[in-house]
Amino acid sequence: MMKQLERLKSPLERFEELTQTADDAEVMIELAVEEASANALAEAETALAHIGVVLDQFDLQRMLGDEHDDANAIVTIQAGAGGTEAQDWAEMLLRMMLRYCERNGFDATLLEVTGGDEAGIKSATVQVDGELAFGYLKSESGVHRLVRISPYDASARRHTSFAAVFVMPEIDEDLQVEIDDKELRVDTYRSSGAGGQHVNKTDSAVRLTHLPTGIVVSCQNERSQHQNKATAMKLLQARLYELRRAEQEERIQEFHAGKKKIEWGSQIRSYVMHPYQMVKDHRTEHETSDVDGVLDGDLGGFIDAYLRQRAAENSELSSDD
Repeated sequence: MMKQLERLKSPLERFEELTQTADDAEVMIELAVEEASANALAEAETALAHIGVVLDQFDLQRMLGDEHDDANAIVTIQAGAGGTEAQDWAEMLLRMMLRYCERNGFDATLLEVTGGDEAGIKSATVQVDGELAFGYLKSESGVHRLVRISPYDASARRHTSFAAVFVMPEIDEDLQVEIDDKELRVDTYRSSGAGGQHVNKTDSAVRLTHLPTGIVVSCQNERSQHQNKATAMKLLQARLYELRRAEQEERIQEFHAGKKKIEWGSQIRSYVMHPYQMVKDHRTEHETSDVDGVLDGDLGGFIDAYLRQRAAENSELSSDD
């Protein structure tokens, strides 16, 4: 509940901040007009530029409405074939992810890392906690390709290396199972078997049917219908929780199945350090020549382009429907 409250409060607080900034800008503009103040005009321009940046952030977050977008993220990085070259590249990607988290206020915890044979890493797993962590980081799932002059090649030849990044939402288990009375069918019937005269001669046994799932539970051990219903509700809650847990396991397996389909060479993004400097995303065509900045965690442009493309595609699908 506290996490939900924080997710609701955060945009509201930013909206209130925007409103105050807009009011301040209006005052500065009036002052600039009345007194021909260059300083007031400069302050107003700064305030308006800030408003533009925050509105862009709001617009981006508006696109994060998929089922698990507000979940924490689990990021795994795996070196491709190629020995030391690929393992060094995997470590560079790990640093890039950690720097992105640091720059954007996410808490990143390194859960597992397997070192490379000579340098770099073979694999690593990071848990990323924060508002909309999975929503932002899901764009990084796929194969990343690096082209550079190898620091491990005595002949200074150009090498191409691959590493896979896979981002999965952390699916929380909620032990409190809410059951709507409208989703229940309650049947009462006369108990059978041992239990005494009262149990056998009244409709004290209870059968509960959960209509959405078809789960049926019953209880006839207690003396009263009220007691039997309370016990049956506990049984139903346990069954529904078990069903939910199984569904979560299936979802996790689906995400892992997606990981297995990643093929080396079907890269989502290329990082070229020689013979020219460029990072290009092959899904969105977004690119930049600031390779060092991207490897230092500046992924905002790529994530923005990916989310906007997804939103446009979803809009087209809705229009077709």
